[in-house]
Amino acid sequence: MTEITRLFDFPYYQLEKYNLDASLVTKYDGKWTPMSTQEYLDKANAVSRALIKMGIQKNDKIAVISSTNRTEWNIMDIGVLQVGAQNVPIYPTISSEDYEYVLNHSGAIYCFVSDEEVLAKVNKIKANTLIKEVYSFNQIEGCKHYSELFEIGKDTSNQDELQARKNAVLPTDLATIIYTSGTTGKPKGVMLSHNNITSNALDASDRLPFSTAKENRVLSFLPICHVFERVLIYLYQYAGVSIYFAEGIDKIGENAKEIKPNLMSVVPRLLEKVYDKIIAKAEDLSPIKKALFFWAVNLGEHWEPYGANGAWYEFKLKIANKLIFSKWREALGGELNTMVSGSAALQVRLSRVFSAAGMQVMQGYGLTETSPVISVERYAGEYFRLGTVGKPIKNVEVKIAEDGEILVKGPNVMMGYYKDPEKTKSVMSGDFFHTGDKGEVDADGFLKITGRKKEMFKTSGGKYVIPTLLENEFKQSRFIEQIMVVGEGEKMPAAIIQPNFEFIQEWIDRKHKNIGKSGEDIANSQEIKDRIQLEIDTCNKNFGKWEQIKRFELTPNVWSIDGGHLTPTMKMKRKIIIEIYQDLYDKIYRA
Repeated sequence: MTEITRLFDFPYYQLEKYNLDASLVTKYDGKWTPMSTQEYLDKANAVSRALIKMGIQKNDKIAVISSTNRTEWNIMDIGVLQVGAQNVPIYPTISSEDYEYVLNHSGAIYCFVSDEEVLAKVNKIKANTLIKEVYSFNQIEGCKHYSELFEIGKDTSNQDELQARKNAVLPTDLATIIYTSGTTGKPKGVMLSHNNITSNALDASDRLPFSTAKENRVLSFLPICHVFERVLIYLYQYAGVSIYFAEGIDKIGENAKEIKPNLMSVVPRLLEKVYDKIIAKAEDLSPIKKALFFWAVNLGEHWEPYGANGAWYEFKLKIANKLIFSKWREALGGELNTMVSGSAALQVRLSRVFSAAGMQVMQGYGLTETSPVISVERYAGEYFRLGTVGKPIKNVEVKIAEDGEILVKGPNVMMGYYKDPEKTKSVMSGDFFHTGDKGEVDADGFLKITGRKKEMFKTSGGKYVIPTLLENEFKQSRFIEQIMVVGEGEKMPAAIIQPNFEFIQEWIDRKHKNIGKSGEDIANSQEIKDRIQLEIDTCNKNFGKWEQIKRFELTPNVWSIDGGHLTPTMKMKRKIIIEIYQDLYDKIYRA
């Protein structure tokens, strides 16, 4: 059996152990099209042979930019890595200027894109880069199609050279440079070796809940250019799981109904939106059905793991599952039993409700610099505890510094930041990486994240405030979509809030309110502000007087990646948000 020490070993291992008919599945022209493990490797090898003929040398950089996850991305990934070159994935949603920065900083010489929109951005700045040629996955007039590499690679006369190239790739060699989306400044290029990522995938594999007794399907839609989804893709290959690539984030429900996944990875923002939509639909039910629905939701909000609420609670939960929660599961295919959540903190309430509904949410924690998994939950084996991110995985050591910062040591810790030894040195203490997050480990070894070190601030009264703790509490309100707590150096904490426009528009109709529905109307409505104040007052009770939100302002528009408010992984760019809404900030503190 293939020993997995390099990233391209994963599909070979899958071929020997499982040899799937449907290893990678993408929808083309309305039809799910499976690719077997054998074809996946045949195509990857053809790509590798073609790259050698095109003059690609060890340590050359090849950029891949795809708007959606798809089979082609994985073929290119293996094809590039096998020849000792590096795959540089780029977030599709960043600007042309950021494309230019990443392409130049990495020194990429070829670029593979998914579609016309990405191609247009690349073409805009291509002349300012080292890019020799751009290939596309979709058929686009005027752009070479990536299948041209299969034609070049049909000739197997250099197969021996490819084998020699593969043999020469060491586990300690650089595999990829992943540019972090960064909440401030230019993105940093995180260098990850084959060993960084393979060790992380293998050490986290025992936390996957798959049964070997049946075929398993996963739905993949989180950006594969981010290390979280990418490591899961390798892990799925290792576990012999069929990977279905969603058509887009807007098609997740539809795609889930079609393929009936057993597992998918999510980010908290997505679960919040799914939950809000479920609740909004309930408002249209008849009085009896509505009462039953909210009885089930209330029951779910009090869920405890491992039957801790006792037999009577579990009996009521069975009824709730049969009458209400089964319909939630049906909306996502009916066979989804586990969701892995990463990227940001998950509200405990959501973890309770979805777990009660038979779709357990397992939180994980990690950073790009740690390949990424540091810890992750699993329901079996007592690895699950509400409000935590589980226990650290094998071979990863977690230490809490004196100031509460989480430090991590293990084979998953990055090689460093590309072309930035000073920055690398600033985040390392010997073998320990400084995460920048604050946390604590309980007596049973569960890790809890308490905030972001850099985001914690002090008011003018000398009191410390941890914004993320407040924000997660306030976001439980259906009136609030996004909230950023501010107040560094000011006399009190306050908040800039993006209202949940969709919910509020429905609320206006339901309550027959005489309020305009535009973003401006909602943001300026005193009645809406008074209603949100009730939500703020309720949440404030959970915090000390010095950290309670005393004032807030509403923004008239949606915070987005394109608008510059959010990173591609949906984290808030705090400094940018304050700049965008400086007038609201001044209204809070200077009026």
